[in-house]
Amino acid sequence: MQWTDEAIFLGARRHGETSVIGEVMTRDRGRHLGMIRGGRSRTMQPVLQPGNRVEVTWRARLDEHLGEFRVEPVRLRASRLMESATAVYGVQALAALLRLLPEREPHPHLFEALDVILDHLDEPAAAGELFIRFELAVLNDLGFGLDLDQCAATGRREDLAFVSPKTGRAISRDAGAPWADRMLALPGFLGAGASSAADEESLAAAFRLTGFFLNRHVYEPRGLEAGAAREGFCQAALKTLRAAAPPAPLAATRNMP
Repeated sequence: MQWTDEAIFLGARRHGETSVIGEVMTRDRGRHLGMIRGGRSRTMQPVLQPGNRVEVTWRARLDEHLGEFRVEPVRLRASRLMESATAVYGVQALAALLRLLPEREPHPHLFEALDVILDHLDEPAAAGELFIRFELAVLNDLGFGLDLDQCAATGRREDLAFVSPKTGRAISRDAGAPWADRMLALPGFLGAGASSAADEESLAAAFRLTGFFLNRHVYEPRGLEAGAAREGFCQAALKTLRAAAPPAPLAATRNMP
């Protein structure tokens, strides 16, 4: 059996003296593993780096076999992704999210989203917002999608401010006010018809939102932890946004001479 597909390289582990087991996210065949002969060579090592876009040809005698990859470079961006903490942690966190999905299950929209995010990991605001949307897409594909388009209580699409921790549905500000202390905040950039970009405060709220539902529905039932990569990405993105924010205006000083 044989097929060829576009892919994004996720990682590799040693196999024997010269080979590796490569892990890729393909466009049409989902997350896939395969042996790469000579993968530890000086020629292949720069290609087999997380974040690089490649073309893979997979061969095996039977479909259920591990099989072998032949890998050709398409876009080598790993060196750029090593330039910031946001990007380094981001690549690892994105790969960890994809490992929550069954192997060889097609998710072409996640492949496209991953490719876009990798191009923006050096832009903290954009990277953070895209990462949140990627987590929401993974939750949806796992069967735990959130409904953030309209108020669960009133059906309104305006002034959505909360998310119910029980149902994962949005709640408007007025309807949720009596239970505000029990609700999760809905960041403005995630609401229906949102036009504002993420800032430090809204991005931190978004990380708490998706983290809550990932822990409840995915990590805890599987006996897993979110891992250091996600926390590292969240902290790096927020720190960079904080450093880039304009300084707050100084308060007027009384009794100046």
